[in-house]
Order: sequence, then structure tokens, then C-alpha cells
Amino acid sequence: MEAKISRVAQGLKSSPIQDLSHLAQRCGAINLAEGFPDFPAPAPIKEAAITAIGSELNQYRHVQGICDLVAESMKRRYRLDVNPLADVVICVGQTEAFASAVFAVIDPGDEVLLFDPAYETYETCIALAGGVPVYVALDPPNWKLNVERFMKSFTDRTKAVVLNSPHNPTGKVFSRNELETIAKACRNMNCIAITDEVYEYITYDMETHIPLATLPDMQERTIITSSLSKTFSVTGWRIGWAIAPECIASAIRNIHIKITDSAPAPFQEAALTALRSPPAYYETLKKDYEMKRDYIVKMLAEAGFQISFKPQGSFFLFAELPPSCQLSDVDFVRKLIEKAGVAAVPGRGFFHNDPVSTKLVEPSPSGDNHQTRYIRFAFCKSDATLSAAARKMGEVAWADMGLKLD
Repeated sequence: MEAKISRVAQGLKSSPIQDLSHLAQRCGAINLAEGFPDFPAPAPIKEAAITAIGSELNQYRHVQGICDLVAESMKRRYRLDVNPLADVVICVGQTEAFASAVFAVIDPGDEVLLFDPAYETYETCIALAGGVPVYVALDPPNWKLNVERFMKSFTDRTKAVVLNSPHNPTGKVFSRNELETIAKACRNMNCIAITDEVYEYITYDMETHIPLATLPDMQERTIITSSLSKTFSVTGWRIGWAIAPECIASAIRNIHIKITDSAPAPFQEAALTALRSPPAYYETLKKDYEMKRDYIVKMLAEAGFQISFKPQGSFFLFAELPPSCQLSDVDFVRKLIEKAGVAAVPGRGFFHNDPVSTKLVEPSPSGDNHQTRYIRFAFCKSDATLSAAARKMGEVAWADMGLKLD
């Protein structure tokens, strides 16, 4: 029966994240691999969900109030005029919003530009739509956009550009100059932009999130996707949305309805409470995560990692193995789980250089050696979890791990 499996499905393989997560579970390792908080979600939001369930709001449902609040937020924060009745689609998390957006605009053979390293879900959605992912390598260690490389990536088949900022896995926040370059290219090449902005409230130091849609003439050609998951520590609730021009939003809505019908009803109700959170909530969120970021940066630097780039946003640290380490990223993570009892993610799962299934325009000047030298750590964890991880990593014999401390 294997011959009956579609070509796209045959090409899908389990990721290093999944494989090593299973090993981490068997070893009882502390999970700094997966990007979900292990601390409680805000109490008022949980209470709103419980109340909704108790009120029997458990059937198919569309809560227009979410669209109203999302549109209000876009106006207040970014001065974007969004029609809540026509331009916003409630989806089952950002993942489904992104997938439905891709299905709405990508035809077989269309090329879609992505910045490498990239979150792995994007490629799968594009492949399912019959599109061709085209990877444009960002330059390590600061993950800067190479303008010449980016412009060379466009062809007459380029249909869309995918932008994730703040960025997973690096923690990069694309600068205004970089955004202006991307916007100008989209306008000149008549391309659509699809953005993943789930970390929009999680930026550090003096960095701020700038939606690509706020640049001149970009709202009319941008699909924004986001969700409650990261901002409110409810990754399992699966409440997200897409914001797009009316004709595209209508297509996304039709696809969403055919695939999932509606997002979870009780959690839609709870979203109303979440989206009404006061400004102080978001300030506290940033401060708490900034302290966690600084803690894990210090912890890993003391362990011998090279921290050339301090995250500007999101809740991931992309740490580079030092030259003295002879292990690959996968082998290092496996030993980290087995010997230190701490799980992380090998960086190679975010890099793409397979000429069969994807198209890589031009490698970065450092070559592809760096693709096996990075480890992603998630610091969206409780202080107790981070302290326990630090203790375990402090007890390990780093010589056995292939690391030499200075």
C-alpha cells in the first residue's frame, strides 16, 4: 500500500525535533527543546475558558468579537485600517492560518521565497500547495539579509515572500532597512508577502516589531498570520488568525471552513479576555522573557557556547558550538540529553540545502558548515526549570561532551 501514498507525503520525514524529543522523554530530560511554556497561563484567561465550557459554548462557533479586537489592535498599535467583518479570519492556530493562506494564493509551480534558517512548517505547506520553496540564506552570525542574494532569488515564477519576524530559530528582529528592501522587492516584482508575527509582543532591549504591512503600499499585498499561543502561553488552545485584503481573506476563510470548520469554541471565548489585556500585561511579558533570555545566555556562555548573536525577540537562543567541539549538532544534542539530562534542538532542522525538494539560491559566504554547528534552546520556561537545567549542565563532564572550556 505504500505506493498509494502521495509524493508529497512520501517526502515528509520526522524532524530532528520530534526524534530527539522522544529520546528526551525516555531519559526524563529537562525540555529546553520545544517552544511551549511550562508555567501557567494567565488566570483570567483560563477562568474565561472554564466559564465558556460551563456555559455550554462547546459547538461550532465563530466569535466575531475576536476579529473586532484584532482589528482594533492593528489600528491602535500600527495604524493599519482593518475591516473586522471582511479582512480577519479566525483559524486553528497560526499554523492553520499560514497553511490556509498558502493554499489560497499558491498554485503548482509558483515559487515562494523564504529566509534560511526557517521554521520547518513553512516548507511543508508550500509543498502541499504544489509550490516550490526557494531559500535565501541569511548571513551568520548576526543573520543579516544579503540584499544582492535576495534580489537574485526572484524569477518570473516568484509568487510570494515569507517573513517571520521576530524570527524562529535565531531571535532576529528584521530591521526597518531590511523590511524596506523586502517591501520594495515585493512591489517591484508584484509579489505577495505572508508574515508570521506570533512573537510580535516579545522583543528586547530597544527593538520593536514593525509589521511589513505598515510600509508603503504593502497592506494591500500582505497576509499577516498570528495567534494567542506565544503571547498568552496557551500553545495548546489553537486560536490564531489571518489578516488580509478582503478578496484573499475570503479565500482563506473558505479554505479554513472546508478543512477545520471552526476554531475551538471555548477558547475563542477566552480569547476575548486575552485580547483585552491591559498594556501592563505586555510590558511584564517582555520584562520576564528578557530576564530569562539573559539568564540562558549567561548559562550557555559559561558552558562554552559561542553566543555571537543575542536574541532580539522571540524566546529562542541559537547558540553556536565552539570550534573545540568535534561533535555535530545532532550528536551533541543526543549526548546532552543522555549525559546532562537537558534537551535542545539541533540547528540543522532549520537549514535547507536539498536541491531535490527545494531551491537554494546561493549559499552564504561561510558555506554550509555552520548548518551543523548551531543548537536551539527555548527559554520560555519557568525559573525553576531554567535553574535546574543550569545545575545539570554545570555538573556534566564537558570533556565527555566534546567541549573544552576556556
